[in-house]
Amino acid sequence: MNVRVFASEQEAAAACAAHLAAAVRARPELVLGLPTGRSPLNVYRELVVLRARGELDLSRTTTFNLDEFLGLPPEDPSSFRSYMERHLFAQVNLGPERIHFLDGSAPDAEAECVRYDAAIAAAGGLDLLMLGIGPNGHVAFNEPGEGLVSKSHRALLSRETRQALAPLFGDEASRVPMAALTLGMAALLHAKQVLVLAFGASKAAAVTAMVHGPVTPRCPASFLQLHRDVHLWLDPAAASGLRRR
Repeated sequence: MNVRVFASEQEAAAACAAHLAAAVRARPELVLGLPTGRSPLNVYRELVVLRARGELDLSRTTTFNLDEFLGLPPEDPSSFRSYMERHLFAQVNLGPERIHFLDGSAPDAEAECVRYDAAIAAAGGLDLLMLGIGPNGHVAFNEPGEGLVSKSHRALLSRETRQALAPLFGDEASRVPMAALTLGMAALLHAKQVLVLAFGASKAAAVTAMVHGPVTPRCPASFLQLHRDVHLWLDPAAASGLRRR
């Protein structure tokens, strides 16, 4: 893993946005995998700034988001689709036909997951994937367990994950849906390049396990050790458990 520790979260976010913009300039037809949550917020703000300066053109870029709450329609203000609309999509020049999302309100969740995997395959897979990491080591909504699921699937959310998502639901973890639809590990690990963002002391243990621990489904992020091109961008608190080289 290519590990970089920045002086602050804002510095890391600016560097990540610059990296993404450079990748899009080099290949305008890039296929991006995008996360939600707190970690990418400043990256999206920086991308909006770059777009306003004329330094980012997403008109030929395709996006696939990683997950969506089960049971929430896209227009629900707590859905990840609404999150992306607020923080990125409404402020850049991505055509609606190039934005791809799992539909949490689909009547057949299994069929929706099959549809989504087929759409990613038809696009040629993910070229550049941005990820956060949960305090328990989850990536997308692939939670720790006895084993991991390779394809998109319905995932039960852990108590820790639902607590972390409480700000999206008025700081009430009890209002967070119990399940979500998520990309499986295969799509994540087959992405050509992976950027992982982690900030704050609450992520330090998961980052340490991801980098130094065994490859185990008990820490899904640890499987990124097997990927050939991973960039891990941290602030000092998240990096506090790493062994210095």
